Amino acid sequence: MIDFTKYLSSGDGLWWGQAAAEPRPLVDALFAQNERIGPISVFTGLSWNDQLAVMPEPMSMVSYGGLGELRELSRSGRLDVVPCHYSALPRMFAERRLPCDVGLVQVSPPDANGRCSLGIGVDYVADAVPHARVLIAEINAQMPATAGTQPIPLGRFAATITTDRKLPEDPSRAPDDIDRQIASCIAELIDDGDTLQLGVGSLGAAVLDALTGHRDLGFHTGMITDGLMRLVDQGVATGRHKELDAGMVVAGTALGSSHLYKSIPELPVRFLPTSYTHSPQVLSQLPSLVSVNFAVEVDLSGQVGSEVSGGVYVGAVGGQVDFTRAAALTGKRSIIALRSTFRGRSTIKPRLDGGVVTTARADVDVVVTEHGAAHLRGQSIDERARRLVTVAAPEFRDELEKEIHQL
Repeated sequence: MIDFTKYLSSGDGLWWGQAAAEPRPLVDALFAQNERIGPISVFTGLSWNDQLAVMPEPMSMVSYGGLGELRELSRSGRLDVVPCHYSALPRMFAERRLPCDVGLVQVSPPDANGRCSLGIGVDYVADAVPHARVLIAEINAQMPATAGTQPIPLGRFAATITTDRKLPEDPSRAPDDIDRQIASCIAELIDDGDTLQLGVGSLGAAVLDALTGHRDLGFHTGMITDGLMRLVDQGVATGRHKELDAGMVVAGTALGSSHLYKSIPELPVRFLPTSYTHSPQVLSQLPSLVSVNFAVEVDLSGQVGSEVSGGVYVGAVGGQVDFTRAAALTGKRSIIALRSTFRGRSTIKPRLDGGVVTTARADVDVVVTEHGAAHLRGQSIDERARRLVTVAAPEFRDELEKEIHQL
């Protein structure tokens, strides 16, 4: 295994890829050697690494949110969240505002020219690579080479390890009846030929399943999932009418099953860096864009909280604002969806419990729950509140009506 003391010193900063592209063997080795290295700051995004809960004391974690196992760090007070739009990450790496002395990547085996693909983990990694003085790679025989982003020459890596391990699969639960009810409402708001950005998780999977009757949908989104792959296979996601990258799905990473990962080379997908997928300049060229994002809570004016629940970071600003603003201003429609209750409480509230506004009310066109869709674009504050009450859980509507008058 690699001796990290050759490349890292006390006070340095390090980043690694996220989700299925996390170079887990390298991260585990880093944890084991951290006492010898001394205090360092590290950055990652969505992680399924259960060792984060026992992250070494000399290590401090920085992230753009509390996704996956990072929630455990948030509960223990060991997660430092940088509240930022996902589109801002490339600039933050360039300005060295995020840890970036050393980068850990998982890549595909080298091609005939000795170049390795970032595979399914392009997103912020591709934008961080130029700013890392040291790159260390896990070359995984099961990481597929992908199209869209320049591969990395073997000579760029200061050290490598070779593995042949399965890529981790998305642990999200299957959609339930409430997810499917919400998804059915969302599907009615999407027209044939639209270009979609879609959040992930069980609700995102339900929305994709609800779109099987549509035609010629395009996708410009953060992640490709199994549900999106099925729409491609069914001839629904053709991208025929996309104003950019016609005929192609654009994404930064893949999040799903082993079947999805193995199918990637045959799919019409371009894996592109965050500086493209979330760029305001790029998104403004997609007038057919419909964004579908998910929330923890929504207040009666339409402000959205998607980051904090019960004092713990469970989400992120992420790309939500990048896409909702583009869809609301230069695209077609911005949709926020959520279940009407969580742990016996209404998620439509007079005020956001978390105290954090992720998405401004001006960027929200429609709010959807299992009780229907509240159309907010062009409506006054009072009318927005009245419409939101109609999609709240019935047992909370009288209480919310009283709050409208008090507000």
